[in-house]
Amino acid sequence: MTEVVCNDHLGKKVHVTCNIDDTIGDLKKLITAQTGTHWNKIGLKKWYTIFKDQVSLGEIQ
Repeated sequence: MTEVVCNDHLGKKVHVTCNIDDTIGDLKKLITAQTGTHWNKIGLKKWYTIFKDQVSLGEIQ
C-alpha cells in the first residue's frame, strides 16, 4: 500500500491510499470518490510528465 497526495490549482489536497499494482485510471477513480470531480476530467502529472491511464503505479517509481 502506498499513499498518493494530489492537489489541484484551487488549493484542495487529497490523500489517497492505493496498491502499487493499481493503474493511473484506478487512482483517478479513487480521487473521484473523495473530490466529486468526474474521473475523465482529472489529469495527473508530475512537473511536465502527464501520466497515461493504463500505466501502473509500480512502473512510475
